[in-house]
Amino acid sequence: MSHLVSVAQLIHLQRAAEHGTGPAVRLLDVRWRLDRPEGRPEYVRAHLPGAVYVDLERELTRRGDPQDGRHPLPAYDDLQRAARSWGVDDGDIVVAYDDNRSVPAARLWWMLRRVGVDARVLDGGIRAWASEGLPLANGDVLPAPGGVLLGADETSEVLTIEQVDKFSERGVLLDVRTPEQYSGVHSGSDPVGGHIPGAVNLPAMATVGGDGRLQRPEVLRRIFASAGVSADTEVAVYCSSGVAAMHSALALAHTGIRARVYPGSWSQWANTRGRRVAVGILPSGRLTTV
Repeated sequence: MSHLVSVAQLIHLQRAAEHGTGPAVRLLDVRWRLDRPEGRPEYVRAHLPGAVYVDLERELTRRGDPQDGRHPLPAYDDLQRAARSWGVDDGDIVVAYDDNRSVPAARLWWMLRRVGVDARVLDGGIRAWASEGLPLANGDVLPAPGGVLLGADETSEVLTIEQVDKFSERGVLLDVRTPEQYSGVHSGSDPVGGHIPGAVNLPAMATVGGDGRLQRPEVLRRIFASAGVSADTEVAVYCSSGVAAMHSALALAHTGIRARVYPGSWSQWANTRGRRVAVGILPSGRLTTV
């Protein structure tokens, strides 16, 4: 299954569905960003025709304690209820998009892929669609409930806080936050700054071009190789709260490399007493504890 679709490929999939020669396509709008976590107003103003809004904070996250991180994964049953409310049926192709370089859309892609749904990301998001002069719709879309039955939860794709602690001893652990966050210069809303000892810094946005699309696979391979990642490398990713990490997992998948994700990310690690913290620009860093 493909991980990304271009605008032209999306139109082809939609036409095949209309003519009965391909599966139904369900468009999901995952508008979200740190400074504007509620993306519904933008969605209501303009979205791809037929797209259903997905609320990342409420539907792709569960409420948790600080030690769970800022965006804990939802329970399996809650995700299935949400997917059905989006109108998703068994066999559908789900195409997610956003207006934020595919970062929130990638979270939906990752979550649905690991339970057996053919989920893909529209490369370039709504801007790529609009740049082709294609129509946009406004208002809200309330689909008929779907009947999708999600597959088994693929837990092997997920790292717990205990598993990530020693991961760099056998593979490459990528910290995809900014260099300032990685080094500890900027701690943001977390109690401490720095990184998980042994993690290598490769900011998520290094994989994105100026037009908001992912770089070509051959370019991505060179970028990941600079961090010690190749096709036969065991690799895991984390970020601030488990959103951008899934975008990096998408970029890795686009090159044919499977990555595991630590969803709790730094927001969990930095709120868990006794965890080691490395400060500075080197993976080993100057060690301290939370």
